[in-house]
Amino acid sequence: MADDLGLVTITDPLSPISEAYRALRINLQFATLGVQLRTLLITSAGAGEGKSTTLANLAVTMAQAEQSVVVVDCDLRRPGLHKLFRLSNEFGLTTMMLEEQALSEPPLQTTQVDGLWLLASGPLPPRPPDLLGSRRMDRVIEKLLGQADLVILDAPPIMAAIDAIVLSTKVDGVLLVASAGTTKREQAQRAVERLTKVNARLVGSVLTNVPLAATLRTYYA
Repeated sequence: MADDLGLVTITDPLSPISEAYRALRINLQFATLGVQLRTLLITSAGAGEGKSTTLANLAVTMAQAEQSVVVVDCDLRRPGLHKLFRLSNEFGLTTMMLEEQALSEPPLQTTQVDGLWLLASGPLPPRPPDLLGSRRMDRVIEKLLGQADLVILDAPPIMAAIDAIVLSTKVDGVLLVASAGTTKREQAQRAVERLTKVNARLVGSVLTNVPLAATLRTYYA
């Protein structure tokens, strides 16, 4: 999949890139047959590998398949989902963590896609792992599950911070994103090892920035 195209599943739904995201959705469904997958964490080994773009486009295809989806920006260091969806970051996850009213009534924002909502990161906290690993975070996830079929969480890169490892113990599955020509094999292996040590359930991986084959380029021209 090529990265840096933003929400291509909205702007160019008939493109081969959009088709690849739909294929990812179907592959993920088959990979988890018979297993409950209502909370999914998407992360990467390193920075700049396309995790947030992958998450956003995958969420769009799921909502288009008539699933209700909440995407949560748990990257409390460099949040980016609100930029992709062109929404506000004034309130969000950290608001729910600190205010009882927000926990009762999550500050979800509607997106361009029916059935898809964003919970932005909100104001950035001083110690993200403490917040993400708390019992309060469990309550946030439980509340969101009462409002959608699927909750998808975006987390910082595994090799950059412990946040994703902390969150991986709270979700049904983890999807690891890697970038062709950027992600080093050793780095990806270490990321998998860190997830394995906490018994996280790795449901698959995604390779971004793959050049479009010439035959496909001709077919979709």
